[in-house]
Amino acid sequence: MAFPEPKPEKPELPKKLVQNLECKQGAVRAVRFNVDGNYCLTCGSDKSLKLWNPHKGTVLKTYSGHGYEVLDAAGSFDNSQLCSCGADKTVILWDVATGQVVRKFRGHAGKVNCVQFNEEATVILSGSIDSTVRCWDCRSRRPDPIQVLDEAKDGVSSLRISDHEILTGSVDGRVRCYDLRAGELYSDYIGSPVTSVCFSKDGQCTLAASLDSTLRLLDKGSGELLGEYTGHQNQACKLDCCLNDQDTHVGSCSEDGRVCFWDLVEGSLALSLPVARGTVQSLSFHPAASCLLTATGGCIQLWREEAFALDDQVFG
Repeated sequence: MAFPEPKPEKPELPKKLVQNLECKQGAVRAVRFNVDGNYCLTCGSDKSLKLWNPHKGTVLKTYSGHGYEVLDAAGSFDNSQLCSCGADKTVILWDVATGQVVRKFRGHAGKVNCVQFNEEATVILSGSIDSTVRCWDCRSRRPDPIQVLDEAKDGVSSLRISDHEILTGSVDGRVRCYDLRAGELYSDYIGSPVTSVCFSKDGQCTLAASLDSTLRLLDKGSGELLGEYTGHQNQACKLDCCLNDQDTHVGSCSEDGRVCFWDLVEGSLALSLPVARGTVQSLSFHPAASCLLTATGGCIQLWREEAFALDDQVFG
């Protein structure tokens, strides 16, 4: 008789503080791991964008070119370029090595909340308070966007891209998924202003954070509500949500100075991580390890699992 396989151990969540870095760029509006998790970007209220090795605690470069605070940034798949957006209504394409502005895209009518590259880093997508998502061609000299998605009835707060989909969250309370292969738009009504969205790693689900202090896990195909996660505080600010590197837990910033993680299947609170006194503004989960970045005030923090020792640093 064959015995059933033992239930796989749930991965340990990051709760050990290994770095606390003062960014010296005003308030940090967003922190983002790069594609392989070796580096990160911080967006400052002092108009600057900085590139770090957070594992070693070193700043590698500062990018200056925005006219107002920087609100979001992303790195290209090959780490050669960055894109960023800000309250100056612009989207900027940067050369990582030289720190130079390659292109500055203007066209949004209000501050730009979120920015992403497509998989090949040939197109930049940006979502704005002006209710549009604009698609910019990185290789062309055309000043106007190649496409404008204007279905949102209020500001676009968050966007994510897969190889054939664009996922957006809007203050109008809807999560929209544009299927570029099928030429179809799927829209799910959350009801409360959506502040952050993301895909699960397997691409089957979407996670949305909204201003009713609730995270919701939706089936991407049917729109069915698979899970609701509460216990954090999010009623006023645009805060990030995420899934961990193995899709076993969902996480969110909180306005009471914590980061919360819930068991994806059971919905139970698995970790309440005290980070700071004020709001935890932003977070980013490492793409392949139990490793978390948080941003609060003018600092970022790097967290690892309890068993992690600084001498078994595998990055950098």
